[in-house]
Amino acid sequence: MLYYCQHSVGLGHLVRSLAIAHALSEGFRVVVASGGAVPPELAVPPGVELVALPAIGSSDGRGSHLISLETGLDLEEVWRRRQNVLETLLDEVRPVALVIELFPFGRRKFARELVPFLERAASLDPAPVTVSSVRDILVDSKYNQRELDDRAALHLNRYFDAIIVHADPNFATLDETFRPSIPVKPSIHYSGFVVRSAHRPPRLRPSAPEVLISAGGGKVGESLFRAAVTAHRRYLDPLGVRTRVVTGPFLDALIVEQLEADARGCATLEISKFEPHLCEAMASASVTVSQCGYNTALDIIRAGVPALVVPYDADGETEQAFRATRLARKGVVKSLSMDDLTPETLSGAIIGTLSMRTPTVTFDLGGSTETARIVHDLVEQRTRRVLSLR
Repeated sequence: MLYYCQHSVGLGHLVRSLAIAHALSEGFRVVVASGGAVPPELAVPPGVELVALPAIGSSDGRGSHLISLETGLDLEEVWRRRQNVLETLLDEVRPVALVIELFPFGRRKFARELVPFLERAASLDPAPVTVSSVRDILVDSKYNQRELDDRAALHLNRYFDAIIVHADPNFATLDETFRPSIPVKPSIHYSGFVVRSAHRPPRLRPSAPEVLISAGGGKVGESLFRAAVTAHRRYLDPLGVRTRVVTGPFLDALIVEQLEADARGCATLEISKFEPHLCEAMASASVTVSQCGYNTALDIIRAGVPALVVPYDADGETEQAFRATRLARKGVVKSLSMDDLTPETLSGAIIGTLSMRTPTVTFDLGGSTETARIVHDLVEQRTRRVLSLR
């Protein structure tokens, strides 16, 4: 099978896709075409072949302005090279299943390569089962949201056989953030949440208060990190609190240097770029402070740690705020808005979260295995149908 994933801002889409691909590799040869920058620290699971497309990224935190990440290649040349790679992969892999991550619900700027790709896949004999893989919550704040949803529905009806929503429907359902006026034909399946491991790490309580600050890949984490460093030096350090800031691999190198300089001379403040076992690190902290992306939220749930979230909500991004509100209602997190973020409010919220009692939640975390089962069943159904026509 062939799996297309494009991440332009953070790492969440790729991390989730690799977890699903690993589960799929038990029954398929799995080739993942990845279209964003892949940090060397990120491990590719065994049994998964990762093909790096010429990389495209975003110059902002919204994915609205795309740029080439390939030295010496302009964006148009990168588009051309990517299309050639995708066409070659289709011809070489001859997939029985094709999974497209997020499109057509998002990644609209990538329609220029995905529509021809899907057209070419549909012309194969037999054509692969084509699945749209989508997270729990979509951004739905655009002024022309109904028009965008209708356009997505048209793509779904033309190119896709099924939609797999990687969520527990008791937490969120697709129709809450996707409301086209056109009926959607592909079948809709809920897989449960996708986690890198359903194992819950042991909850380790440090002898002195420890705070872990993170923001996914880090590209849009600057305001949180700067507030955290100042909050620690002014308010938390005098209270004997230790703070570790994990900037993520995509935070601008100059900002990392500035944070390191601000932390210099403070023995209780640590700046690190990457944490490969974030959930385990959370479970070893007294409080975790983060944004509220899909993977981070699930790490919080698995770690069972007192958690403060500052959901990224700039420029109409509604997804993280929606998720944070749902989790706060269930008592899983406390929430502080970006508009209210200052060193003073952050330190006060951290101190308030130290005494938080974490509830036991029972969300379905078996999304990887269930996705593999759904795709396998869809392929079997397609195979039986093709054989019956011959």
